[in-house]
Amino acid sequence: MLRGDPRGMGVFYDFIKVKPLKIVANANFGLAGEVAKKLTSDTPLDIIGINFTPDGSFPKGRPDPLIPENRQETISRIKETGADFGVAWDADADRCFFFDETGEFIQGYFITALLAKTFLKRYPGGKIIFDPRLTWANIDTVRENGGIPIINKCGHSFFKDRMRREDAVFAGETSAHYYFRDNFYADNGMIPFMVMLEILSASEKTLSEILAPLKNKYFVSGEINREARNTQRILEIIEVKYREATIEHIDGLSVEYPDWRFNLRSSNTEPLLRLNLEAKSKELMEEKQHQVMKLIEQIENDFN
Repeated sequence: MLRGDPRGMGVFYDFIKVKPLKIVANANFGLAGEVAKKLTSDTPLDIIGINFTPDGSFPKGRPDPLIPENRQETISRIKETGADFGVAWDADADRCFFFDETGEFIQGYFITALLAKTFLKRYPGGKIIFDPRLTWANIDTVRENGGIPIINKCGHSFFKDRMRREDAVFAGETSAHYYFRDNFYADNGMIPFMVMLEILSASEKTLSEILAPLKNKYFVSGEINREARNTQRILEIIEVKYREATIEHIDGLSVEYPDWRFNLRSSNTEPLLRLNLEAKSKELMEEKQHQVMKLIEQIENDFN
């Protein structure tokens, strides 16, 4: 049994409860492979490792599972092997990404909601922090499970600072960074993997079945990145366009209507605008995604 929580407030996971699951695990030539082997060496798990040998040259390209083309190897192996789920990490293993038993990639948004529910069972009434890119599933899940939802600006330093100030039990970003009070309020990519093992071991349902209530209620675009000049001016014009909506500036621009909302923010390091949009139906999500992207294009054309 491996215990977390240096403050003596509980355990992150209990290997005694883990069932003999089959898992495809992609370390992307980073640190996670060696760590995962040691963590699971005395368990009944069947780990199908991909790219477990560390290699700083990253021979298959940038080790970032958020890039859609980087997911295909993991998806294919899940389908080939009939695995119970898949997991992938970035190079330094501070982010953790999941795939269900069908090979479908799961947005970090839904994983945050699932982990929030789990940690609120352990710490009733706790505070849960998440970012403004996508919010409805997290707000509803936290409140339904007796917790206090808090929306915070994206980024490591902002989340860790807010975690400490609020003494929050858990926090999650859409980017698949997950933070834990019992890990000194810091993020960690291995803890979500082990907690997921406990969740699935305690349930008779598959991962897709566990997540179905969320995915059938909240329809999301996924993060859409677009190169853009004059990003600040674009944000200002779009805010005027949607001025009748509820507007927030926690991070970038958040625009909310009763049945759809979006967050648009500029990258801190690249000339990019990042759009995340959610709606109460798939059709509305697709319609509004097209509407916002077309508006951005029109504004850009007006600059030229």
